[in-house]
Amino acid sequence: MSNRRKFLSKTILSTIGISIGSILPISCKENSSTNKVVENSKTNLEFPIVLSTWSNQKANDKAIEVMKKGGSALDAVEQGVMIVEADEKDQSVGIGGRPDRDGNVTLDACIMNSKGDCGSVSFLQNIKHPIQVARKVMEDTPHVMLVGQGAQKFAIENGFERQNLLTEASRKDWEEWKKESKYKPIINIENHDTIGMLAIDKNGDISGACTTSGLAFKMQGRVGDSPIIGAGLFIDNEIGGATATGMGEAILKTLGSFLVVELMRQGMSPQEACEEAVMRIVRKQDYKSFQIGYIALNKKGEMGSYCIHSDFVYTISGAEESKIENSK
Repeated sequence: MSNRRKFLSKTILSTIGISIGSILPISCKENSSTNKVVENSKTNLEFPIVLSTWSNQKANDKAIEVMKKGGSALDAVEQGVMIVEADEKDQSVGIGGRPDRDGNVTLDACIMNSKGDCGSVSFLQNIKHPIQVARKVMEDTPHVMLVGQGAQKFAIENGFERQNLLTEASRKDWEEWKKESKYKPIINIENHDTIGMLAIDKNGDISGACTTSGLAFKMQGRVGDSPIIGAGLFIDNEIGGATATGMGEAILKTLGSFLVVELMRQGMSPQEACEEAVMRIVRKQDYKSFQIGYIALNKKGEMGSYCIHSDFVYTISGAEESKIENSK
């Protein structure tokens, strides 16, 4: 993750001044009284669009590829985040994720489609792609969420292979952590991280996915916001979608992703909604010691992002081009 942060700092410097307008064709009109550019709400943006937390170019590329070939937004977000789940060098998602304080890698994920259907798994061990299991829960069971041994049993019964997710790099980090066993998150020196992804397909339908290994060296059984519908992810196909990253406990206390979508329903832009959701946390919690970041996408293809502290980035992709942007 430290290499990822070094990469991001270089990328941010190289992308200063690039806006979503350089990626997606947006018709605008000039407000002469304020000299600000105002987006035309009737503009038809070029779909498909993918928006994800952090620097996840390969994941976005995969999601765009899926939709260009005729796949749905749901297919796109599932296959997109699977790229990160399979990356052993990413120590916050999927295989290679940092373990809990007992040395066990436990994974959380959820997925939600344009119809409002959703599926989730939490405290899942020994399964490489929790997002696929979450989709199975959504489509093949009457439930929304399976956890722990039940989730693992369900996965294996549905053909998923059991495998050891603790890589040598993460094992060494755990061994080093045990020397002092300090349980204190540090802003953007990530011992917790997530990929959340939102996509709109060519039909204008939106879906989302969220997957993580959660807070590193957490108490056994700890669950954050990522697998909780309304906290780590929420989709309403009439309005748009939102997803979150950062300290899960803070997001859970405000059901942040649901809040963002509801604020958009009330007329806020995605940017305004993300800002208000962050401020709900800032006004009520001791925010100085943790990071929160939201991204949001509405049905017109307009997006927003906001975070508590600097150094949160997101990846935005259109049909032809992708950019990594520094969040406000």
